[in-house]
Amino acid sequence: MMKCATRTVFADKDFDGAIRDGADELKKGGLVVFPTETVYGLGANAFSPEAVKNIFLAKGRPQDNPLIVHIAETGQLDGIVAEVTDTARALMKAFWPGPLSIIMKKAKAIPFEVSAGLETVAVRMPDNDIARGIIALSALPVAAPSANTSGKPSPTLAMHAYEDLCGRVPLIIDGGPCAIGVESTVVDATGEVPVVLRPGDITPEMIAQAAGDVRVHPSVLGEIKQGEVCASPGMKYKHYSPEAKVTVFTGGKKEVAKTVNTMYHNGKAQGRKTAVLCLDDCANLYPDVRHIVCLGKDAREAEAALFRVLREMDDQNFETVFFHAQEEKMGLAVMNRIIRAAGHEIISAKEEKV
Repeated sequence: MMKCATRTVFADKDFDGAIRDGADELKKGGLVVFPTETVYGLGANAFSPEAVKNIFLAKGRPQDNPLIVHIAETGQLDGIVAEVTDTARALMKAFWPGPLSIIMKKAKAIPFEVSAGLETVAVRMPDNDIARGIIALSALPVAAPSANTSGKPSPTLAMHAYEDLCGRVPLIIDGGPCAIGVESTVVDATGEVPVVLRPGDITPEMIAQAAGDVRVHPSVLGEIKQGEVCASPGMKYKHYSPEAKVTVFTGGKKEVAKTVNTMYHNGKAQGRKTAVLCLDDCANLYPDVRHIVCLGKDAREAEAALFRVLREMDDQNFETVFFHAQEEKMGLAVMNRIIRAAGHEIISAKEEKV
């Protein structure tokens, strides 16, 4: 077996060394996998078109899917953005450092490889000492999507990134499990009213409280219109998907359970290995399901568990995943991710599809 050329540095054993190695790799134009509070990122010098192109090559990512630029302090905005609106300032004050990416008009120094040809760029300041330490020491803004191959569930552990990117990147910084577990909220702050383009741990209600108002883009729980420009990652393509076929079931708890149980037993009779994913309060509705995975009791716990569980589905060779959705309890972020993972394969419990 060939040895993987990717080197892993464990920050809990040598924090300063991990920061130094990550910064050095960025400064010489290389790629670095690093932890954030949301998911692991795959970073490169945001000012270097060639370095940014290597992100797309390593991930197999479509070129029209924009990246998020990560900074360590607000002074780095000079040279990254051309304008900071009052809305953007209010959001920075309320949520930075933290899991909020703010779309602003980009400065000329940010290449179009980062923005996917757009005149705007998403920027965030991660709430993670390792991430900010690497960015600060490198003195560079860092363009970084999630550190997975395109389309797969995002990595919440360094080993997930290693599984996807071994041999494709020179360095992985292992900082332990990510605390939140889904990517940052992305909000367009170029207008008077902020617009959520990708939901995350920072909810629309929290944004409205800080900025006075908020809108949620229709594509968050739907499909983007043909030809519509994608100003945020996560809007256009099927994402976050395990190898198993994912189907989302919506409706009342008992109605969903009845539909899922029927489809589960039909699949079992045909020899399909199927798992059911749900919140804790629905587990008792599936007494005959052999493989049931509880994601927790609420949105926060479901966010932390979702991507890890989807990767475990592949590790255990499941063919089918049935997702019992509870939109109000799971929140927009989980619903958005699982709908994308299912490729918009959604069944209402009211349908007689058995």
